[in-house]
Amino acid sequence: MIRNLYIIAFLGFILVSCGEKTTDQIESSSQTEAMDDRIQVTQAQFDQSKMSLGGLEEKSFPTVVIVNGMIDVPPENRAVVTASMGGYIKTTPLLIGDIVRKGQLLVTIENPEFVALQQQYMEVNEQLTYLKAEYDRQVTMRAENITSQKSFLKAESEYKTAVARHTGLDRQLRMINISPASVRAGKISSVVSINAPISGSITKVNVSKGSYVSPATEILEIIDNDHIHLELSVFEKDILKVKKGQAIDFKIPEASSAIYKAEVHLVGTSIEANRTIKVHGHLEDESGVNFLTGMFVDASIVTNSAFAKALPSSSIVTVDENSYILVLDEKQGDTYYFRQAEVEVVQESEGFSLVQFNTDMAADTQFLTKGVFNLLGE
Repeated sequence: MIRNLYIIAFLGFILVSCGEKTTDQIESSSQTEAMDDRIQVTQAQFDQSKMSLGGLEEKSFPTVVIVNGMIDVPPENRAVVTASMGGYIKTTPLLIGDIVRKGQLLVTIENPEFVALQQQYMEVNEQLTYLKAEYDRQVTMRAENITSQKSFLKAESEYKTAVARHTGLDRQLRMINISPASVRAGKISSVVSINAPISGSITKVNVSKGSYVSPATEILEIIDNDHIHLELSVFEKDILKVKKGQAIDFKIPEASSAIYKAEVHLVGTSIEANRTIKVHGHLEDESGVNFLTGMFVDASIVTNSAFAKALPSSSIVTVDENSYILVLDEKQGDTYYFRQAEVEVVQESEGFSLVQFNTDMAADTQFLTKGVFNLLGE
């Protein structure tokens, strides 16, 4: 009986000891799992992935006005080609995109009225010789008092009327690109040519061979892209912040993510119907970039700047519209332990981001600045 009691006591001691050991193992395992919540990176991984650490840096962040607009050209670099007199298109050899030089033939127009105009000019030109001679004779006779006042005034009126008509027809012929000298030489044509008023590229062709055009018809449009500018729309609430000489950062969202530089050149003085004011900007460098008139622009006008602590933008990874960073928690031997933290990106500028932390960070806190995407982005 006593022997059995010893056996029972011994078994109970073993069970108690096992229980305590199991509890210690659970606690140890829990601590290990807590440590595993952090991201571990060995020194070899750190070096192989070319990772780097860094802290908060003092950087200048601009205060900007966000606007949009378009690429445009000055009025003198845009030309709409029309006909001074109506007619039928005889030839139209050019297509959209063709480059033309000032004075180059664009289209030819045919109309019988051109012949009638030249005929009238020739008739008046011939009459002018006789009327000039008669007027000079009347002037001489009037000086000698051997002609009546009525005859002198009649000759003077007829001559000056002919001169006025001759001058008017001469200008009309020049407007439709017909040389009065050629008409005086007897060369009459029913076809006139329209030449390019400026050099540039054809951006619109609104006619085809055989179509009739009136003086109000826009035949072609030519744009010279040698000098382009920004035409921005600034809302009324922001316009008092905008001044001549301020820097502009802009991009063409539909074509490229590159950021280009410009400067405010003119600020409009009238408010459009949509409560915006036009701001004219000049590009810092127009060479090497093939901007096209009408391209949509997203722009930021820099109105002020301030210094703030910031992180390199490469240290931030966005996952499901949330931004995260990796904070160095500690380093044990050859192992780095990083803690993931969510942040809000307030502003970005020249490769740095002004962020708002959800928890307080010490001034000497180290962050993973390169290689974050390899750990969080996947």
